[in-house]
Amino acid sequence: MTGKKYRIETMCPKCGCSAVSHLSPDEIKKRFGDVPNVEMECHECMLKYETPMEKACPEWDNECRLKGK
Repeated sequence: MTGKKYRIETMCPKCGCSAVSHLSPDEIKKRFGDVPNVEMECHECMLKYETPMEKACPEWDNECRLKGK
C-alpha cells in the first residue's frame, strides 16, 4: 500500500471531546481490526464508546477497502 494516511476522527458522546488520528491502512487494520465499529476511550471523561468506522473515516470503504479483508 501507499504511504497515504487517513484521518480517523471521533467525538465522545458524553462530553464532546474529539480525537483525531492520521493512520495508514496497515495501522488502521492493526489498531482496529476488520470490524464495522471502532472502540474508543475518551481521554477526558474515560467513557468507552463505539462509533461506525464509516463515520470515523469516510474514506474507509472507498479507498482503504478494509471492509471484508
